[in-house]
Amino acid sequence: MEKIPEYKGNLRSFMLKVPEVIAQASGIQIFGKKIRSLVFSTDVSIIRNVNANAVIAVYPFTPQPIITQAIMQAADIPVFAGVGGGLTQGQRVLDLAQHAEFQGAMGVVVNAPTSNDIIRELRRHIDIPIVVTVVNEQDDICGRLEAGAGIFNVSAAANTPAIVEKIRREFPYVPIIATGGPTEESIEKTIRAGANAITWTPPSNGEVFSSIMAAYRNNEPHP
Repeated sequence: MEKIPEYKGNLRSFMLKVPEVIAQASGIQIFGKKIRSLVFSTDVSIIRNVNANAVIAVYPFTPQPIITQAIMQAADIPVFAGVGGGLTQGQRVLDLAQHAEFQGAMGVVVNAPTSNDIIRELRRHIDIPIVVTVVNEQDDICGRLEAGAGIFNVSAAANTPAIVEKIRREFPYVPIIATGGPTEESIEKTIRAGANAITWTPPSNGEVFSSIMAAYRNNEPHP
């Protein structure tokens, strides 16, 4: 394989890196950009210091445009913005999605409870992909596709590979993002099941800091 030239710099060479096994995924081509890895984070310091191809910015509170704006202003990679569909419903989801598109999001992510009617309205009003979250085997994949889903985001804990495999078997060409799990083995299993791209949960700031602070306490250099 041809060696790719690389520039690391002195200060920014310390960064988070997604597991190398994710390179085995085929990727999803969106607006000319290939996405294989997505970092699951809303922490701008993490987002600015990770080698993932994109950000999936979803969080457990009602979406707020100012949060999306802050993430996209800080990010140097494409952002898939959460726009609700669980606690947040109806016209507000549509408004948030349009705002995210206008701000430059590569796609919008809706939660599993989102109705097909809302997905249809989203498809009528935005041009970026609608990423629909799948959490169990009972989800109506065909109905989601007919409503306008562009990509599926499978997030079903240990059952993720089985659901990915089921979707891939029934819909060979649908784009699938999936959580890869905590190990390279679980990520590889999810890719073999048919996932095109993998979401990776990075360590927290506190976890990254722990080894650094331990070194400093011992008068040792930055790890």
